[in-house]
Order: sequence, then C-alpha cells, then structure tokens
Amino acid sequence: MASKFGRGYVTNLMLIGRHLSLPPDQAFYGLADHLDEMVLPSQFRGTEVEELTTMLRKRILWHQAGTVDREEYPEIKRLFARLCVAVDRALGIEDPSTGSFD
Repeated sequence: MASKFGRGYVTNLMLIGRHLSLPPDQAFYGLADHLDEMVLPSQFRGTEVEELTTMLRKRILWHQAGTVDREEYPEIKRLFARLCVAVDRALGIEDPSTGSFD
C-alpha cells in the first residue's frame, strides 16, 4: 500500500524539514501527518536520537496550527536541528554542525 505522507525515518525527517522551511504561519499545516508512519530505527533506541525524536513528536502533535505559530516555531526548528545533529553523531560523524547559515 502506498504511503500518503511518507514512510520511514529519514524520509519523514526530510518532509518535516520542508515544512520547517516555510514561514511560521504556513509551517504547521500538515506537519503532524509526517509523524504517522515515522519509525525510529532500532539502532537509535535508548539514545539521544530517540529522546529528541520523542520531544519533537510531542511538540508537533501538541501544537494547534494557527495558534502561537510564531512563538513555537523557533523552538521546534532548534529541536529539529538538534535531532539532525544527533543522528549524524549516532552515524559516526564526530563533529556535526548545522552550519552558520541556520
């Protein structure tokens, strides 16, 4: 069966990143849909990646699109960046960074 909103872990991170590249008043519409089929790979269980994934999932699911978008947007973007860096670390990149243009 085809996936409507993306399947897998990295695929859904990419789709979440697309939403977070939009302005705050547009970013949250449909964002939670990408959590439906997101599966945490077993090698990340019990790690910082799992902890940050859970935190990001909660922040996105608890957010009501259209309310306090501008206030919550920066924190969710920071959490997403922390998660991406944690994934890189878990994959063996010694000194990952989001760069200076974040």
